[in-house]
Amino acid sequence: MSGTQAPGAATPRPIRAVGTQAFLVECASLADVMAVHAHLVAHPERGQRQVLSAARTVLVTFTSQAAAQHAAPRVAALDPDAQDRDAGRTVEIPVVYDGEDVAEVGRLTGLSPEAVVRAHVETDWFAAFGGFAPGFLYCAAEAPPFDVPRRDSPRTAVPAGAVAVAGQLSAVYPRTSPGGWQLLGHTDAVMWDLGRERPALLEPGDRVRYVPVRAEAVRGAAPAAEAPAEDTLVAAHTPDAGEASAPGLTVADPGLFTLLQDLGRPGLGDLGVVASGAADRDAARQANRLVGNASGEAVLETVLGGLALTARGDQVLALAGAEATGVVTGPGGVARPVSPRTPFPLLDGETLTVQEPTAGLRVYVGVRGGLEAPRTLGSRATDTLSGLGPAPLTAGQALARRADLDAPRAGVVPVGDPEAPLRPMPAPGGTAVLRVVPGPRDDWFGPAGLERLTAQEWAVSQQTDRIGVRLTAGEAGPLERIRTGELASEGAVRGALQVPPSGEPVLFLADHPVTGGYPVIGVVARADLGLAAQLPPGARVRFVLHPQPSQEPTA
Repeated sequence: MSGTQAPGAATPRPIRAVGTQAFLVECASLADVMAVHAHLVAHPERGQRQVLSAARTVLVTFTSQAAAQHAAPRVAALDPDAQDRDAGRTVEIPVVYDGEDVAEVGRLTGLSPEAVVRAHVETDWFAAFGGFAPGFLYCAAEAPPFDVPRRDSPRTAVPAGAVAVAGQLSAVYPRTSPGGWQLLGHTDAVMWDLGRERPALLEPGDRVRYVPVRAEAVRGAAPAAEAPAEDTLVAAHTPDAGEASAPGLTVADPGLFTLLQDLGRPGLGDLGVVASGAADRDAARQANRLVGNASGEAVLETVLGGLALTARGDQVLALAGAEATGVVTGPGGVARPVSPRTPFPLLDGETLTVQEPTAGLRVYVGVRGGLEAPRTLGSRATDTLSGLGPAPLTAGQALARRADLDAPRAGVVPVGDPEAPLRPMPAPGGTAVLRVVPGPRDDWFGPAGLERLTAQEWAVSQQTDRIGVRLTAGEAGPLERIRTGELASEGAVRGALQVPPSGEPVLFLADHPVTGGYPVIGVVARADLGLAAQLPPGARVRFVLHPQPSQEPTA
């Protein structure tokens, strides 16, 4: 394949393992990052799942460890095709330069406000990499017009459409959010719209032109809109008569926190969208398997029990994940228990209540036929960080069953037999053992850091959600860096142990940020990610090292 390798032409790029099925490619410059990214998008390696550019690295993920091992030396020696680098579009963004920080940027750079605007307009920008939020693209330039620090005190709310700069980069905020960038102006261009065939106005590799417009030309126009309604959690609604009578379930009590989840929306990291999906994917698959569904059907993910569901028509359900039983109560008040990992009927008018787990954190409820909900970017999953997908369940909400079980269907699978637990579940006060692959930034902590990581037990704090699990140090104390300075943001994966300045790791789960700016000392092995998602507050964790995958090609 043209441009695949250039043997001996240049020193191979350093490759750093990220878990067992991904690696970071360290590039000599942002231009090299963009060239490698463009080439891998145009000419994917065997088994390549996603390629994600960042400031100085490219994260490449694969469907298997063997595929990652095969690709690593090839990507290290890659000589990108020049034509791939010029494949992006040119996108014009109209800007009213009325930002609050134009004068401050001038003070920091020694330019007049007019010269700041002129420099921003006349620069040839290109969309380099995504992150932070769907539609937020970091724009760089071969000759950056200025290098300015972020504000000392970030704003709690930067308006949607704000055009801003920080460091040598420029960007447009796609939605109202906190931020510390310096504001130069605003645009009415919608950066993220799920109603478009390509939701993101900018994608990596696009050339960007900021076009100045007079404020008078847009006076009276509506301000830049928040992300469209489809880009926010879809609020629950009171069912109408038709919905309320259709086969399915009605939420009698949503419990502590219950979401609709499936296997997520992988491959969209370049747009700032993480895969999301069920936190414990193995348990979600088991719940579907027990009721005879395909693995990708939507299930309910509920935390710590309390969820109560009333059947509309006769249904078949199953519980998986955390060790939790259920109680089914009939209209006459007669109750019967139901066991986990065993399919059971929920007849018309009966109510299932999920009990508090004795171990584990998240219970998955599978419903034969699946659950209906609008798809967002191909998935019914709720992403709590990006705000994509259905909103958390509310009392009175109607959940429609997706399949008509009375209609003939191809490939109907019988309801499954009872199954054994997937794994022992962690309990508050108990200790779970997680295997961790060192890197990609274990050199920021050295051998002593890995020793401290594995020599002590870490406590699961109350700061635990679908984004990540914050761990608190034991007697050995927090991790200590042996390197100074800051790490440029780079792609992140589920299971990453990111270490902020406090030295206490954060274990990334399903809704983790697409990129992160703190060093990752290790990545939890793929086989243990379900266990990591079941860690309740008060549990303890011990890490054991799992060998890094070889970078040698496989047969």
